[in-house]
Amino acid sequence: MGEVYRARDSRLGRDVAIKVLPADLASSPDRLARFEREARTVAGLNHPNIVVLHTVEDADGVRFLTMELVEGQTLSNLVAPGGVPLPELLDLAIPLTDALVSAHEKGVVHRDLKPGNVMVTREGRVKVLDFGLAKMVERDAPVAEGVNFTVTVDGPISGEGHVVGTVPYMAPEQLRGEAADARSDLFSLGIILYELATGRRPFTGDSSAEVTSSILRDAPESLSRARADLPADLERIVNRCLEKNPRERAQSALDVNNELRRLRKVLEHGGLEAPTSDKVASIAVLPFANRSASADDEYFSDGLADELLNVLSKIKGLRVIARASAFQFKGTKDDVSTIGQKLNVATLLDGSVRKAGNRIRVSVQLVQVSDSSHLWSETYDRTLEDIFAVQDDIAQSVVKELRTKLLGEAADSDASGEAKAEVAQAAKGRGTDPEAHRLYLLARHIGSRMTPQDVERAIGHLQDALALEPNFSLAWLALSQEYGRQADRGWVPTAGAYARAREALERALALDPNLPDAHARLAMMQMGYDWDWRGAKASCARALELAPESPHVLGACGVLAMRLGRFEEAIGHFQRAAALSPLAAAPRRNLAAAQSWLGRFADADASWREALDLAPQASGSRAYRALNLLQWGRGEEALEEAAREPDVTYRLYALAIIHGALEQLPESRAALQELSSVYGDVAAFQVAEALGSRGEMNAAFEWLERAYAQRDGGLSELLPSPWLRPLHDDPRWAPFVRKIGLEE
Repeated sequence: MGEVYRARDSRLGRDVAIKVLPADLASSPDRLARFEREARTVAGLNHPNIVVLHTVEDADGVRFLTMELVEGQTLSNLVAPGGVPLPELLDLAIPLTDALVSAHEKGVVHRDLKPGNVMVTREGRVKVLDFGLAKMVERDAPVAEGVNFTVTVDGPISGEGHVVGTVPYMAPEQLRGEAADARSDLFSLGIILYELATGRRPFTGDSSAEVTSSILRDAPESLSRARADLPADLERIVNRCLEKNPRERAQSALDVNNELRRLRKVLEHGGLEAPTSDKVASIAVLPFANRSASADDEYFSDGLADELLNVLSKIKGLRVIARASAFQFKGTKDDVSTIGQKLNVATLLDGSVRKAGNRIRVSVQLVQVSDSSHLWSETYDRTLEDIFAVQDDIAQSVVKELRTKLLGEAADSDASGEAKAEVAQAAKGRGTDPEAHRLYLLARHIGSRMTPQDVERAIGHLQDALALEPNFSLAWLALSQEYGRQADRGWVPTAGAYARAREALERALALDPNLPDAHARLAMMQMGYDWDWRGAKASCARALELAPESPHVLGACGVLAMRLGRFEEAIGHFQRAAALSPLAAAPRRNLAAAQSWLGRFADADASWREALDLAPQASGSRAYRALNLLQWGRGEEALEEAAREPDVTYRLYALAIIHGALEQLPESRAALQELSSVYGDVAAFQVAEALGSRGEMNAAFEWLERAYAQRDGGLSELLPSPWLRPLHDDPRWAPFVRKIGLEE
């Protein structure tokens, strides 16, 4: 971009840097005028992490800039073999993204972000050089297709055309000669973060052509494989920056900055979220391997691991990763270190089950992630009648080992007795009949497939289990959940299914009033079907009191807070649930909805993208992300995303609203007509929202009344729905709000 000199400003008595620009810049009046306009914009940047541009000068036809003098070293000199320590990486990355946030907010894009353009002062302050300079000196002629640049691998491109940058740090769209924007800087940022983390670039080659090809086509080696001690969150942040398609990439420097700051806060507290006490032991229970002769016995091995997880999750002082995340490693060959890092836990409980007739062998081991050492292991050869004692013994041993080995508590008889009492309390409600227990595990396994036929089979197995053991409270809770699935998905008449679900839930709570998941389930029914908001708040309060670290409880209570408009409270619950279930999509979908309803569209989009990374085909996720994009002012992208929604009901719902907002009325009418005529029995509330977004007040109220008659669970979203805001000033609104108990 030019030659740099150290100089003395004799008038102000300060040292400055002078950058002499290319000689041909002054040869074109048009280029010179455009350069000065750009320079004025860059000079307006006032940020502690951006080098200040003082003046643009001309002396005897030589055009030069005077700039703040920064003494220190470039980031290139700080890249260490194997990568820099994580705290140091974050100390460099966060101010670097601070600078990008400030510049991008003013419409200034760097276009040549690289370690050589980032300096660290002698005092340790990060300073970004040459903001906007690439655009200032670029030429007007577009790059012709197929033009080759003759550059070194590390050299800047400044040939025929408007592409300016440094090959190993350029975004794909820059290399193709397409327009660069703020997202191009984020791709360069991703390369810098990767290089700081590993000591090498993600895209390499022996020539600029090979490097270009790698950037355009290759996926870099995963950070976790290159360096096992890095947290999964950093890998996710870097991967989002390195998406080839700008639309799939992180969308703003602010998003990346927030994620990095959150990660640093997490690391400072030693866990995924600030722990509730100074000492917290963390564990993930992995699915037990089925060593039985029949693959059909897999339900039994999975069920034992799941039950142990549920018992341990009720022990105070333990942070237990939820099943949805821990069971994602079923059948994988990931090692202990990789799994522990991805789940952010100190220990893993792993095992196997061999079942032959009435005999079982359970082998289990507790492994410390940091060094893959075995804290404890045991093998049990028992009969099915002894399975409950085996489970208790495993849980007691795990609790005792975690507290003595990780937390430094005394390994005395009092500790053993305390662990035994806690496990006994946590295991309440599971039943005592071995055959009823087997049927319960089988029902849980089958019902999780969530097809109409499998849910019906699960209900049958649970009914058989309860016929054998009527006081099996967890089986009553599971039965309520299966009836609820039938109602929520419209597989059976709603009123009858909810009546059966309520009866089973009441039986579970009568047998064991301290089942936290039962109280959370009751809260969901009270808000979604009964519209009993006071009752739902009481149920959530009780569930949180019993299990403040349960992702299911946190999710239910977050949904209640969100639907009552308490978005910050909801976000806190969902973030905690996501921390306890780092590989589950549901907490991130809920978090995205709360952020969107709060108007934090960039944050919501980041959460939607995380959810989609974890569950790309989940019903509704793309539709709701599309609606968030629409509110964010990105209508064309919203249309593309809505068209990718796999669930036809959600797809039509989103398209009806988006086409209407973009004044594409025939397309909006067509989507709305199909939604109402084909799916009106299960999507009455969504039809009302689409009509409300189009300003069709009378029709919207008609469909709200229809949703009320159907007991449509969507009505619990009445208050926060942005698409119904046009109805708020209508005299019919307040009476309808009162009708579903939301007057307060």
